[in-house]
Amino acid sequence: MRIGELARRTGVTVELLRAWEKRYGLLQPSRTNSGYRLYSPADEERIARMQRGLADGLAAAEAARTALEEPVLGGGNLSGAAAELRSALEVYDDAAAQSALDVLLATFTFETVARDVMLPLLREIGERWERGEISVAQEHFASSLLRGRLMSIARGWDRGVGPRAVLACAPAERHELMLIIFGIALRAQGWRITYLGADTTSMRQLERSKPWQRRLMSRSPAPARPSSLRGS
Repeated sequence: MRIGELARRTGVTVELLRAWEKRYGLLQPSRTNSGYRLYSPADEERIARMQRGLADGLAAAEAARTALEEPVLGGGNLSGAAAELRSALEVYDDAAAQSALDVLLATFTFETVARDVMLPLLREIGERWERGEISVAQEHFASSLLRGRLMSIARGWDRGVGPRAVLACAPAERHELMLIIFGIALRAQGWRITYLGADTTSMRQLERSKPWQRRLMSRSPAPARPSSLRGS
């Protein structure tokens, strides 16, 4: 990936990424024949570790040294970790699924894990359920486990002083995982989240009650199929 995409994925400015690369050797890009630098998931992993070190109070040089000393988990390979998560969910292995999520979230940013692992996996599970390749029980297990993990990440998303987003599923809509992911993404941008969950009363009634100084209201679309993960 180019440095602009790396900056977007990690939330670190291009200028700061270049400074970390020059001062600490944190990034180890390859070069194209045209001389362009290309960055890998391993670079993204080191940035995430650098950010954690800074958040823990380390000086920049020390955080960079720690990030460089730690081995890159799985070579920064998202697909391998995603395969482990998929296999664990299929056999109802809660511990293994949680372990795979631990590795993913410790290695990559939440945005990367949500976009490149969770959402594709949810679509795949929904489609496999429709084809009869997995059972409703397997689908529900995956949905329940992922929802629990997402809500643990979302804990405290109502705090702060930013604008408030009120998120709710439409009446009869129970597919909420994408809405939770959306809320976590908003929280990362400074929003406060009021989450009403699945199968919520009409937005018109909510607007009349006005329990919040509302800046944004969002709801998930009506269900298009019976799958518990479709649209989640």
